[in-house]
Amino acid sequence: MKQAAPPSARIVRAYYVLTKPGIVYSNVMTAAAGYLFASHWHIRWATFLALLGGTALLIAASCVTNNCLDRRIDRRMSRTRTRALAAGVITVPGALLYAALLGAAGLGLLLKTNWLTVAIGLSAVFSYVVLYGWGKRHSIHGTLVGTAPGAASLVAGYTAVTGRLDVAALLLFLIMLTWQMPHFYAIAIRRLDDYTAAGLPVWPARRGIPSTVRQIVIYIALFFVAVCSLTVTGYTGVSFLVIMGGLGAWWFVLAVRGFRTGDAAWARRTFLFSLIVLTVFSAALPLGVLLP
Repeated sequence: MKQAAPPSARIVRAYYVLTKPGIVYSNVMTAAAGYLFASHWHIRWATFLALLGGTALLIAASCVTNNCLDRRIDRRMSRTRTRALAAGVITVPGALLYAALLGAAGLGLLLKTNWLTVAIGLSAVFSYVVLYGWGKRHSIHGTLVGTAPGAASLVAGYTAVTGRLDVAALLLFLIMLTWQMPHFYAIAIRRLDDYTAAGLPVWPARRGIPSTVRQIVIYIALFFVAVCSLTVTGYTGVSFLVIMGGLGAWWFVLAVRGFRTGDAAWARRTFLFSLIVLTVFSAALPLGVLLP
């Protein structure tokens, strides 16, 4: 018989899960991709590690704070009612102190990059905790508001090298914006009952699933245009265009099938494929500056 973990280990794990590790890891991955893309693999290790560590800790702090704000909503959703704050495993003061320590450490590390990257990081924290926190409760466009902090890590990786916002930074932002919308709309379709129970005005709850499928298809088409634009503008080679253009086209075809079904199974496949797209993009982007 498997022995239960001691209470101390369960508490440590609860604090770890409170940071939403999946979000932290994906943002660290895109920050690294942005840095390697901008630097052409000429790595300044002190800056690179400060970027990754600062990004991870600031995002973790934001997620912990978001969990504090969402604890009452989480209790109404089957997927989230067992979260530590919703279930009372961790207290709100303890979680806020934890977030403050994570945020202070993250800011300290990010200050070792440059002021533009710090500004992007702090803007992402504000937009995720405050703007997105308000938007998802009151507006059908809350998901769109949430794309700004979600795109920040990739752009911050780029600016940690260049120290400027330019056409490449804009394209990277648009790529992440157009990737996130179908990704999160697919989640909203899969978890529609939960979002309805929580009273959140997500697009499928207010406009219906057929309209959400159209939105997903449109955003994937825009994602395809954005990734191709990196090659058209000379920032990546043809290899990147072939890889990401092909993957984007495949994702588009999968999304179009939603006009026939649009059910939870289709949404799950679309969601899982979006994770493949992000992972391949994060590898192809920095390699795209080396390959023809």
